[in-house]
Amino acid sequence: MSGGSRHSDAWDSPGFLLWHATLRWQRAMAEALEPLGLTHVQFVLLASTWWLCEHDGPPRQRDLADHAGTDPMMTSQVARTLVSKGLLVREADPDDGRAWRLRPTKAGSALARRAVAAVEDADTAYFDQVPQRSRAGMLAALKELGGRRD
Repeated sequence: MSGGSRHSDAWDSPGFLLWHATLRWQRAMAEALEPLGLTHVQFVLLASTWWLCEHDGPPRQRDLADHAGTDPMMTSQVARTLVSKGLLVREADPDDGRAWRLRPTKAGSALARRAVAAVEDADTAYFDQVPQRSRAGMLAALKELGGRRD
């Protein structure tokens, strides 16, 4: 070991491995979403808005950011982009004049459904590289790392 690393090889570092796995996964997502005209963050926010509306009613912009794990200011900027594309509607929250409620337009809902299917197909193709016997452990580890404990 040199330079203070506890790993004799970079490929033994969990963080380095996660970095490379994340880059490959992000490329797969971008390729799946490009034909639909969405960036990955646009997809996450559109699909999350659609899902939240289906389950809980139109979310506040802050609730969307919390659900998606995105920065509230960036969420606001991307939501404005999705509004300009005709995919989301921003409405004043009747309970809080400082907050916005979001909901997908008809076109936004249709695109969200298509995009979710494309992303799920890309996810399946990507994660099919992991042997079936390892998948439950992988999902448990990802939930743990992502802060979700069921």
